[in-house]
Amino acid sequence: MALRFVQLLIIFVLALATSQRILASDPDILFDYIVPPNNKVDANFFTYTGFRDIFDDVPGTLNVTKAALAEFPALNGQSVSYAILKYPANGGVNPPHTHPRAAELLFLVGGSLEVGFVDTKNVLYTQKLKVGDLFVFPKGLVHYQYNSDANLPAYAVSAFGSANAGTVSVPVSVFGTGIDNAILAKSFKTDVGTVKKLKAGLTTHK
Repeated sequence: MALRFVQLLIIFVLALATSQRILASDPDILFDYIVPPNNKVDANFFTYTGFRDIFDDVPGTLNVTKAALAEFPALNGQSVSYAILKYPANGGVNPPHTHPRAAELLFLVGGSLEVGFVDTKNVLYTQKLKVGDLFVFPKGLVHYQYNSDANLPAYAVSAFGSANAGTVSVPVSVFGTGIDNAILAKSFKTDVGTVKKLKAGLTTHK
């Protein structure tokens, strides 16, 4: 029985490893790592210090600090990146958005969060997270986070299965990229005046 369990465990681990390689958004590389031109390779190249003391302040607005390809070149080809998210109390929100190249695994390390995502069948999945909880946002799906606590900020660490997951903000993409007002009015079954107000509000709150 024990031998059978070990065999099944090995099969599971191998299948998981294979699926991760197949589903990874970043292409496989033919070297251990990729070094940008004119970079010195030592331990410092593989070290990122941008998260030091990051939890020492109280956020006044949503704050997202990334350790992705742009900030940490050693991640190139490694199919991984991180972000630290800090949400102010009483309504700190990360508006609906997507990550086109990776799933996101969020780990709540402080406060509480209301989170949710919408799948391709337009089903909304929501959850209230407490410290120590993890929540996965599947790759490419619209999702959000919201801190409804009136007094306490929230802090989270997010991991991505890509060195460059990408972020597409729904409000900015729809109302901040120059799509014609008449098209938006017809699409949302409203009037041009309302669309203009939404665009103005988006500009005000950037």
